[in-house]
Amino acid sequence: MKISEFQKLIKNIYIIRDKERGIKATFIWLVEEIGELAQLLRSNVIDKQSVSEELADVIAWTSSLANLLDIDLERALFTKYPNMCIKCKSNPCICED
Repeated sequence: MKISEFQKLIKNIYIIRDKERGIKATFIWLVEEIGELAQLLRSNVIDKQSVSEELADVIAWTSSLANLLDIDLERALFTKYPNMCIKCKSNPCICED
């Protein structure tokens, strides 16, 4: 599935609830999901299934936020990261820091 397809799926399912919640509350939900991911990653033993679920939640909430702001995530990602490192312009990255 392409990023744009996933963003559209999230929009079709959740846009009414997202609009009711608003941008600020949607962002807070995103931050909470990132916090849940952080807790899982701090563990000495990482449960990949749980991490996988939280990563999916982070991407879904990011998509909801982008939908509310009318931002095409796929375009934004490929504009920002055009198949090369944005610092050294190489693929793979050869930055030394």
